[in-house]
Amino acid sequence: MEIKDLKLLIKMMTDTDISEFRMETKDEKIVIKRGPEKEYVQMATSYAAPQNIITAPAAAASAPAMAAGPAVATVDERYETILSPIVGTMYQKPAPDAAKFVKAGDVVEVGQTLCLVEAMKLFNEIEAEFKCRIIEILKDDATPVEYGEALFLVERL
Repeated sequence: MEIKDLKLLIKMMTDTDISEFRMETKDEKIVIKRGPEKEYVQMATSYAAPQNIITAPAAAASAPAMAAGPAVATVDERYETILSPIVGTMYQKPAPDAAKFVKAGDVVEVGQTLCLVEAMKLFNEIEAEFKCRIIEILKDDATPVEYGEALFLVERL
């Protein structure tokens, strides 16, 4: 294939929304791709999301203070809220017929799995970042959750 033919193919691709062109003969093989390569991102479960600090009920109406650190919001002096670091679906069990990871009243250690959040077919383990007692599980099993949404009410030990 000559250069002028290649230039014509490239012009055709830029004038249309064709993103890839392939042509193969017994002597030549031509592949022209346009646009960015697809990027696959895998999220680590130890992701430290910004924390929302709520000191009084009136603070909910104003913008929450943002700071780097664990995904935990202070509700009062005794309890903290563990927040979802990603958007997805929260599961309290590793399988439909299995026992829940934790229940209200359980004491959990650092690194212990609290739940799973499934996002785009990837199951991300949400782990305890500190030793605590589960006061309340704020979301039902198989419930959609948003980034920064409260999952657990806990008491730091």
